[in-house]
Amino acid sequence: MIVIKSVFGLIGLAKRAGKISCGESACKEAIKLGKSFLIILAQDVGKNTSKNILDSCSFYKVKHLILGTKESLGHAVGNPYNAVLSINDEGFANGILKKYSANINEGE
Repeated sequence: MIVIKSVFGLIGLAKRAGKISCGESACKEAIKLGKSFLIILAQDVGKNTSKNILDSCSFYKVKHLILGTKESLGHAVGNPYNAVLSINDEGFANGILKKYSANINEGE
C-alpha cells in the first residue's frame, strides 16, 4: 500500500507542476496531440469511457494503467473524483510506471 501512496503522491506532484490533463475529453485531446505519456484510468470507470480511452491509447500507442478509484484519483489531483488522467510529462510518467512496477513485483 505504501507504493500505491507514492504513486498517488507523484500524480499530485505532476498536477501541481501542470503536467496532467483531467477528464475524458482533455485526455483524448492530449493523446491525439501526442502530449500524453501515460493514461491512468480508475478501476470503477464506466465501460464506454474505458473503451473510448483504451481504444485511443491503443491507436496512438500510449501506455496506460488501471489504478485506484475515481475518488482516489480525484483526491490525488485535488478534485472530488476523476475517472481518467493523462500524465503529460515523460519524467513523471516513467516515475509513476516505476513505482507501479515496484508495487506489482512486491505483490502488494
